[in-house]
Amino acid sequence: MPEPSSPRRRTAAQLLVLAVLSAAFAAQAVAALRPHVPLLLVSTAVSLAVEGVLHRWQPGMVSLFAKSHADVTVRHVLRDLLLVVGLLRLGEQHRETQYAPLVAGLLAFYALHCTVQAVSVLVRRTRTLPVLTRNIDASALRLSPAPAALLRRPGRRLLVFGLPATAGLTATAVADDARYAAAGVALALLLTAAGLCALLLRLLPGRRPAGEQEVLDWFDAWLAEYRPTVGLYFSGGPSSAYQANMWLEPLAGLGGRPVIVLRERFMVPRIAATDIPVVCLPKVSTLMRLEQSTLQVLIHPSNSGKTSQVLRIPTIKHTFVNHGESDKLSSCNPYAKAYDEVWVAGPAARERYALAEVGVEDKDVVEIGRPQLDAVRPYAGPPTGAYTTVLYAPTWEGWDGNPGNTSVVAAGENLVRALLADPGVRLLYKPHPLTGSVDPRAGAADLRVRELIRAANRERSGPRPAPSGEPARRAAELDRLTTAVFRAGADQVERMLAQSAPEPGRAQAVARATAAWEEAYWASLPEWEHQVVTDARPELYSCFDVADLLISDVSSVISDFLASEKPYAVANTSGLPEEAFRAAFPTVAAGTVLTPDAAGVPALLESVRDPRGDGLVDARAELKRRLLGPAVPTSQQRFAAAVQALCAASQAHRARATHRLAADLPGQRHQTTGTPAPATLIPHRPSRPA
Repeated sequence: MPEPSSPRRRTAAQLLVLAVLSAAFAAQAVAALRPHVPLLLVSTAVSLAVEGVLHRWQPGMVSLFAKSHADVTVRHVLRDLLLVVGLLRLGEQHRETQYAPLVAGLLAFYALHCTVQAVSVLVRRTRTLPVLTRNIDASALRLSPAPAALLRRPGRRLLVFGLPATAGLTATAVADDARYAAAGVALALLLTAAGLCALLLRLLPGRRPAGEQEVLDWFDAWLAEYRPTVGLYFSGGPSSAYQANMWLEPLAGLGGRPVIVLRERFMVPRIAATDIPVVCLPKVSTLMRLEQSTLQVLIHPSNSGKTSQVLRIPTIKHTFVNHGESDKLSSCNPYAKAYDEVWVAGPAARERYALAEVGVEDKDVVEIGRPQLDAVRPYAGPPTGAYTTVLYAPTWEGWDGNPGNTSVVAAGENLVRALLADPGVRLLYKPHPLTGSVDPRAGAADLRVRELIRAANRERSGPRPAPSGEPARRAAELDRLTTAVFRAGADQVERMLAQSAPEPGRAQAVARATAAWEEAYWASLPEWEHQVVTDARPELYSCFDVADLLISDVSSVISDFLASEKPYAVANTSGLPEEAFRAAFPTVAAGTVLTPDAAGVPALLESVRDPRGDGLVDARAELKRRLLGPAVPTSQQRFAAAVQALCAASQAHRARATHRLAADLPGQRHQTTGTPAPATLIPHRPSRPA
């Protein structure tokens, strides 16, 4: 996470770049008018160097310049214009006619540059398909690698292709020989013309991808062949992909033919490795084609503005599963009443909806548990080693400004100090990824907590596991299975081409590789060393397995951790007395409540190490049943049963609709065109998604 002072440093760097660029242009103007060759040479070189810095390290300033109508084209024209003025000032009166062809060549170069940009836009449009896919064989769409990135980026293209002309003009100013400028302009024209030809070839009928209608027809044919039955629908911002990713494994474990439906193009690469077919349908008109498919149920892990668009499809049943459950008001969003059903973990969530009175009827609430937690290791007794592993996993500050959302600001440092003061504690600190995104105080407190942990590690020492390359080997294997490799300039079509149907058995290989990496990772760490866990791996549930105790806030982390029935504590930064705090948040019932001063940490650690002091064992087991439901059948089994039941309801609804349609149109004896017969659930074979 960046330090708090980094925005100031970024601003200072931007002001420095702006000042240097402005000074370079001013010096170039003075040098051209005087004229002064050394100054003209130095100022031109500095100006070009700053342009490189802009495009490499300050892309935000490139956009700012463009909004100010001082984009790279304007700057490049001004740079070359000043060079021409300098040449005219340096030469004699009769030499103006000698430089006229150079000026004409420069004008032709800029005209050609604009033509290349126009053709580049046309090529980009031909490569903007109405449907994007992953894990589907789309070779029939004539997909191809993207044009060179240089041809698609006008700023960099102008800098590279125009560099010979600028260099030639500068050399002419120094050597007083027009041949250098002529050669530079000619080379710039040649490079730009070659780029134009390369792009024009992309517009030939056999070289461009399928057109919009051809893609839509292909998509309809794929739907008819694959015959999906259940899907995961997701729409959201770039940082929200985790909400969908947590449901990938449960979805893959279902019977039927699952599919993932996305709405934003940028979300396609953010969906984690999976064998399930992924389709991105940005336009509403394309989304509506699902109405004529065999899709029966769509599962929604989050609400978004675009959710209302897919809810208009009457042939599909919709259920809201959320991406986590807690006592927060966000777990009882009134939007949930828009769905056919709301699937929750256990009885507590059912009661929460009833008490919230947001319009969700009890008959529409289905308890399925949390399938993601089936693999969490159960409590195996108090710690037996020399160290007690404590996981501190606070949530983020949220959007509403409630000081009780996160403990990081008011209690984080106190909690960490109290834990680090115990020589028998190994601390795992895993902050929420969005910590500090709304409240800068949370980000600053997070940095201070990390520094406390680093300082504590400097004061500790002990044996380390023998050096081994096992974690790196396991990570490389996992990356090979889960990371798609693309060229740096790959566009969406090229990524779609590369992410075709997955290799058979990849999903099982990923599961094995993940388990092997986690085992190697934890084994490679000294048992006494504190850890700050911020990378995507290890996941939170892996941290659950190695922790003896959780300290968190009122969030879904508590509900999930209860799957292990291990001890947990909740930081009370709400300002409420403990009794009122427990009454307001039922998930706290089986945990220890810690005050912001962390005074209760020593007693908490003692109760974890000595089960005789742990009086909440039975309470945790009971709360687990209330929050997550029974252990038998498993959550995955209950999830599958809920899908089966809702699919059956969808099939019954379609049958009634077909019957009514036939009754209204007695002359029509055949099924409505494009409306396929309901499909029954069959086992999903993830190795052959297309």
